[in-house]
Amino acid sequence: MLLTVSGPPGSGKSTTAELLADAFDLDHVSGGDIFRELADERDYTPLEFNKLAEENDQIDRDLDRRLREIAVEEDDLVLESRLAGWLAGKQADFRFWLDAPPHVRGQRIADREGKDPDRATEETKAREASEAQRYEEYYGIDIQDLGIYDLSVNTARWEPDAVLDMLVTAVGEYDVDGDEGQAQVDLEYEF
Repeated sequence: MLLTVSGPPGSGKSTTAELLADAFDLDHVSGGDIFRELADERDYTPLEFNKLAEENDQIDRDLDRRLREIAVEEDDLVLESRLAGWLAGKQADFRFWLDAPPHVRGQRIADREGKDPDRATEETKAREASEAQRYEEYYGIDIQDLGIYDLSVNTARWEPDAVLDMLVTAVGEYDVDGDEGQAQVDLEYEF
């Protein structure tokens, strides 16, 4: 089974993906972890590599290619990244999108990184706008189009365990005979 967890920064992707992997005894692959591996392979710190990625589109493409390869080649996995649902395409059994209002996500990031919440919110908005532009430019992906996802959850409304319960219920209650069709992901991958 391949489950994807996507969403913007601070939406609870990592927390939920880890819980989901544990619930179904699946491996968990994080886009952030892959990014850090790519940085390490090239002898950069993650911060240095992130700055370089803003100027060099091949870094994003290398990360996305690696995530796509994992989605195609691996099974029994929770794949987590902003583009996981898109990159996994038809390989994914279920695609989940997590989100929360910007001020909530900013506060979460501020708490995690020891920043001012207003600054974290503004930085996150700028980062999202930059990424949305790059996804459109590279792959023709409109990151705001949630039509490919099986379930979208506002994680500001529920605690992590309740979000997990929703996703576990969605997977557990799935009936192949009642399935009228998964949303198609028509995407040309040029990495």
